[in-house]
Amino acid sequence: MNVGGIGFTLVSAAFFMGLVAWYSYIKTKGEVSDSAGYFLAGRGLTGGFIAGSLLLTNLSAEQLVGLNGQAYRTNMSNMAWEVTAAFAIILMATYLLPKYLRGNFTTLPEFLSKRFDEGVRQYTVLLFMLGYILVTAPSMLYSGALAVLQLFNVPELFGISYEASVWIVIWIIGIIGAIYAIFGGLKAVAISDTLNGVGLIIIGLLVPILGLIALGDGSIGDGMKQIATTDTEKMNSIGTKQDSVPFGTIFTGMIFANLFYWASNQYVIQRTLGAKNLAEGQKGVLISGFYKLLVPLTMMIPGVIAFHMYGGGLKSVDLAYPALISDVLPKWMSGFFLAVLLGAVLSSFNSLLNSAATMFALDIYKARFNREADDAKLISVSKISGTLLAVISLCIAPLLMNAPEGLWDLIRRFTGFFNIPIIAILLVGIFSKRIPALAAKAVIIFHVITYYMLVWGTQHLFDYAVPIHFIHIYAILFVAEVAIMVGIGIWKPRATPYTFRSEAAVDMVPWKYTLPVSIILLAFVAITYIVFSPIGLAYDGGYVSTAFWPVIAGIVIVTAILSYAAIKKWNRSYARYLKKENTVIERNISTNANLKSTVTDLT
Repeated sequence: MNVGGIGFTLVSAAFFMGLVAWYSYIKTKGEVSDSAGYFLAGRGLTGGFIAGSLLLTNLSAEQLVGLNGQAYRTNMSNMAWEVTAAFAIILMATYLLPKYLRGNFTTLPEFLSKRFDEGVRQYTVLLFMLGYILVTAPSMLYSGALAVLQLFNVPELFGISYEASVWIVIWIIGIIGAIYAIFGGLKAVAISDTLNGVGLIIIGLLVPILGLIALGDGSIGDGMKQIATTDTEKMNSIGTKQDSVPFGTIFTGMIFANLFYWASNQYVIQRTLGAKNLAEGQKGVLISGFYKLLVPLTMMIPGVIAFHMYGGGLKSVDLAYPALISDVLPKWMSGFFLAVLLGAVLSSFNSLLNSAATMFALDIYKARFNREADDAKLISVSKISGTLLAVISLCIAPLLMNAPEGLWDLIRRFTGFFNIPIIAILLVGIFSKRIPALAAKAVIIFHVITYYMLVWGTQHLFDYAVPIHFIHIYAILFVAEVAIMVGIGIWKPRATPYTFRSEAAVDMVPWKYTLPVSIILLAFVAITYIVFSPIGLAYDGGYVSTAFWPVIAGIVIVTAILSYAAIKKWNRSYARYLKKENTVIERNISTNANLKSTVTDLT
């Protein structure tokens, strides 16, 4: 791309990004003056904004480049990280979100402080902050910069070194993202995420279509025929032990990894905590599950197309998507694509930064140093801490140039330091009443040491690699840590059982389609795996096997029956369950209040 071309790309990208920034400013003007407005978008987010924000928070350049690179290198097995998230999403929408909204929490550590104590709150905040600022945020920025450099060859265009290009691009992306998060609050983040999400879906669907047309020499049908009948193993999502995601891991550690991400990861659940009401929150969470089912098509099929177009000739697997974009995307769309790419990176970064600053202001500053801090002070502290955290991340991100190969896999492994203990503590805290804070603290310390030893430590210290996939290690440690907490609870239980208090600030009537939509979502997960399996598009004897259509028909029939039952019967039972739980909580509170009043009168 020549200088004139890059100039057009930058100007058009700036135009699209400016539109998003302008609209976000208009929609949030004057609405971030109090803590609810700044940290939770005034508790006014609708399902569409929640779903759009969750989509862009979750998907970034790491997926665009990394997942397509994995599809180019091996097969579709890495789609498990995205598609199987539906199980966690459904649990979040149907069970955990009602609890979160009833508790009127702003952060997950706030709930843990009420369930256990302030020490557990500080432990979990420390885990979150170290993971976010030292690894997750820098990796987002670095992956975004890497994609920009690969796509537009910045060093050659501007006559600067590769290292200088990385620093410049990272700081430009980071500063823009920080402005959204620090000065706009959660609502600005959610609105910009939603608008960028529309662009991501457009580009995501357009690239495989244009790729198939190019592969078929102008015929999309011929392109589809080629990937469905040639090298069909590339279309297989059923991973073997040799793949980075063996199929068996879906039913072990990946369940808990996804549950952590979608049900307890602060920078994800903060969008749902800002829901206008329970129904809108459930709607937004479940819609995001359907967005995730598009990932195989938008972020993996292009990698398969690249394999058919370029063979194994690319220098790096991560060049698959950039090479395809360069060859099939019209030049006049380059600015729009750059805006979408940067929007995806910005979304993940500003969402994480907003949540990190929220936890610092509420879970560290207010909880430990100034319990009487008013809204203006908390917002000011959040902005200052957000700025400092952004600068730290911006300084660390370029250093990932010196990281060893396999950066993407390393990041996923690193999240194992904090995802499993947090989800274990959360679930035990919800489902038990007498397990003490000591159990949660013991598990955090146990996990950090044990996880390091199993994944890296034995290799470093004894030159012995534990022959267990790290995703299976997730599951093993989850079970062990739940057992530890239960054991400590039996040995040294709380003096008084924990009582959950309902403090809901929004309407708690559930979305009437929660259960049938959940069933349909699970059906689509099953269908997606059937499509990308040896009886589907990975079938070696033609397009699909003879068993394909009967299996699909069976799934559709079962889904229709279950959905009908959900609408006619289960919906009412579910609504009664939520209403009963609220009533029980309110009755307990009323009983406690009456008891205290009686005691006061007697004394």
